Amino acid sequence: MPKPTFTLPDLNSFCLIDGLGLRVTGQQIRHDRAVLECRVAEDDRWCRNCGGEGVLRGTVVRKLVHLPLGWRPTTLWVRVRRYRCTDCARVWRQDTSTAAAPRAKLSRHAVLWALKSVVIDRMSISRVAAALASSWHTVNDAVLAAGRQLLIEDPHRFEGVKVIGVDEHCWRHTGRGSHYVTVIIDLTPVKERRGPARLLDMAPGRSKAVFKTWIDAQNEDFRNGIEVVAMDGFTGFKTATAEELPEATAVMDPFHVVALAGDALDQARQRVQRETTGHRGRSGV
Repeated sequence: MPKPTFTLPDLNSFCLIDGLGLRVTGQQIRHDRAVLECRVAEDDRWCRNCGGEGVLRGTVVRKLVHLPLGWRPTTLWVRVRRYRCTDCARVWRQDTSTAAAPRAKLSRHAVLWALKSVVIDRMSISRVAAALASSWHTVNDAVLAAGRQLLIEDPHRFEGVKVIGVDEHCWRHTGRGSHYVTVIIDLTPVKERRGPARLLDMAPGRSKAVFKTWIDAQNEDFRNGIEVVAMDGFTGFKTATAEELPEATAVMDPFHVVALAGDALDQARQRVQRETTGHRGRSGV
């Protein structure tokens, strides 16, 4: 950008607060976290029952976990006004559904950030929870709910898919239950240079049968439209692709290509080290 156009500094825009229907009124910055005091942008003083004007009856604070800013956990202290109708005596609070779902502990931006971190950046739920300074179960429930709403319940998510990527992801780090899920990603926008990859689906387990069953469950138009399947070196994914998508080309994704090249370079270096010095190396050298 040779000639950028600048605007006045705006904390609401920088911290993505304006998209939540809030505005920042104060801040507290610590070395380990940040707290932003906010208020609801809309006044919301009219009764939803009779339409009468409400009288201010004080405020309550709703604490929401926000996405980390500069990898510093950020919390929103939203001061919500309470009103009482002068006509029907009904009491209500300002609407904060734009900022977060009812009874949710994470802001909507924090939920999307957590979902993208798990699916695209391959971060574990534990690492995401640590970055948000929230509990594992809170983040896990929010990611599952967002994934179900944005992905599973979207009837158009499989349209126009030509390139998919498949890989396993360690979902659970406890001793019970399945630890892995098979993640299927739409890479068509990346190949066509029109946007980032997007999550298509996740299936419990990691095996040839899991991926084959998932492909078999899709409609014929989707299977016929797949041209390329990117994967790691796991033969199960390649075999499932050959059996269920015979017209598609199986390729290895760039991440694993670089990883295998690095491993081959290490092996060559170790071989040359042994041939020239007679040993693998010395401790501390």
